Amino acid sequence: MRGEAVLLSNTEEIPGRAIREHHGVVSGSTVRAKHLGRDIMAGLKNLVGGELKGYTELLQEARQEALERMIEEAQKAGANAVVNVRFQTSSVAQGAAELFAYGTAVTVG
Repeated sequence: MRGEAVLLSNTEEIPGRAIREHHGVVSGSTVRAKHLGRDIMAGLKNLVGGELKGYTELLQEARQEALERMIEEAQKAGANAVVNVRFQTSSVAQGAAELFAYGTAVTVG
């Protein structure tokens, strides 16, 4: 199973595939802290408005890492797909947040 792509869906099924087996809930998470340089740039950007690109990049990296960890857990469970994929964030300390990805690991045919 290693090396094979794990299919992901935010719906209850993988279109065109039948779910053959459920392996349970799988998850992946990462905790990220703000970066001083990004904070300074974000403060300046707040004065003039616009996208906070440093934070956009930080969140994209965190989502990718959480997804990769969730996929690894699904592969260990013997799954080749994860359905009902969701993301959640929470503050864990001042200046640090957790990004959590979770879903249901399944085998599809």
